[in-house]
Amino acid sequence: MTRRFSAKLAAAVGLGALAVACMTAQTATGRIESLSSSKDVESAAERGAIEPGVEPGKEVPNIALDPASLLPDLPPIPAAKATLVGGTIEKLDRIEDRITVQVFGGGKTNALFDGRTHVYCDGRTSTLAVLKTGDRVYVDTILLDGTVFARNIRVRTAANEGESQGIILAYRPSRNELVVRDVTAPQPLKLRLTPSTRIMNGGRSSSAGDLAPGTLVAVEFGAERNARDTVRQISILALPGAAFTFTGRVTFLDLHNGILVLASDTNQRTYEISLGPLVRVDANLREGAEVMAQTRFDQDRYVAESVTVQSGPEN
Repeated sequence: MTRRFSAKLAAAVGLGALAVACMTAQTATGRIESLSSSKDVESAAERGAIEPGVEPGKEVPNIALDPASLLPDLPPIPAAKATLVGGTIEKLDRIEDRITVQVFGGGKTNALFDGRTHVYCDGRTSTLAVLKTGDRVYVDTILLDGTVFARNIRVRTAANEGESQGIILAYRPSRNELVVRDVTAPQPLKLRLTPSTRIMNGGRSSSAGDLAPGTLVAVEFGAERNARDTVRQISILALPGAAFTFTGRVTFLDLHNGILVLASDTNQRTYEISLGPLVRVDANLREGAEVMAQTRFDQDRYVAESVTVQSGPEN
């Protein structure tokens, strides 16, 4: 697919260059023939007044062709169930539009990407330009035309090496041990609490009694990366069954798989929301629309109970 589009682009560039060259040559010929009918040809040439394509007293039109305008638009990505792959970028080929991911726990995955691929950097909408080898990523892949295609690429930068966000699998008070599943980590993280560990819930101090399995938390721990890192602070983001209201712009929508990605107006973060089977889908629900989503946190995801379109996408 990439090579076909590359070939079309090369052809378009060639056509554009040929068209400009022909127009310039025709204009130059016309001017020279006009001057040839005059007795002032020699004197004009001596003065350097003969300029191909330039008529005295008139400006040269700026003629340019955009080769991209000669190419067909990329077809929309078909609805398909995505497979999540977490790891680090081992190779990034921007000529062939291919990414190679060294998967956490072993193995490699190759996937194609193009302008339809959505990129998120630390939860915020970004572009393919931010990708580089060594980045920690997790990729939503689908099978497209017989090849693996990256529908979404989520990047976690080096600034987050002392942080983690995930679901509590277990809390063992006798060991002061917290087990958290981070989707980008190969194995669950085992973190050690100390008397100085702060536990926060909605900006207020909380206690270890709120560290129930299924709770979504953000954890800040020590710089030493080992199986029993020391936790500095735990922020409770969502308790199982807790209700949340999100308002913001839809950046991605997959009605077939019931996935909506929303960029929050409140904190500028991006949230992936599952559309429950009972959610009534507004005909104006599309990418770019401003919406309000009433959700509940269920195990490891936000599940929408209703989605209200507040304004349509900007033209």
